[in-house]
Amino acid sequence: MKLYTYDPAPNPRRLQIFIDYKGIELETLQVDMMAKAQLEPEFRAINPACTVPALVLDDGSVLSEVIGACVYLEELFPDKPLLGRSALERAQVISWDHQLFNTCFTAIAEILRNGKPAFADRALPGPLNIPQIPELVERGRLRLGAAWDSVDEALAQSPYLAGDQPSLADIDLLVVTEFAGWVKESVPERCRHIHDWLPRAQQALLKK
Repeated sequence: MKLYTYDPAPNPRRLQIFIDYKGIELETLQVDMMAKAQLEPEFRAINPACTVPALVLDDGSVLSEVIGACVYLEELFPDKPLLGRSALERAQVISWDHQLFNTCFTAIAEILRNGKPAFADRALPGPLNIPQIPELVERGRLRLGAAWDSVDEALAQSPYLAGDQPSLADIDLLVVTEFAGWVKESVPERCRHIHDWLPRAQQALLKK
């Protein structure tokens, strides 16, 4: 297998934390998004969606979504499970993955891609040039504020998002807290359960 990635970006970071936690060794190539290398013909031939990460399997198949790559790697490397230990836990982890992506990640991306001059005509990732909509910046902030409260309420009930063990859901939330810093947003002080969870999750999941 071969992993095309760009370490600083949030989606590659989600997958890399997953890989590191499990101790998986992969050939890795960096795709410099600052230089727009993801739009070059050489990478388009690998992933026409022009996004990273892209996990190329030994048979040539390409997994270009983080959740797909994680499901595949979990099957190959089941030790230290990150997608749940039962059918219910697996459903909860994937549900949180979906919720965090559709609320937190996209809200932060709205703020970033519609408010920064560097993303002019790049308001969405992918091969198309998409114009910015400045009004989406404030909408993104409103969405993110509501998402923090929802996550905080869930963490009042359990030490991790999907129960008593860390999972991909917690990896996603860790990356959300980092990604939010790109737009000068941070976990509100009122969300004390997230603040309590953060050092616990960092100690459990991040390779030291």
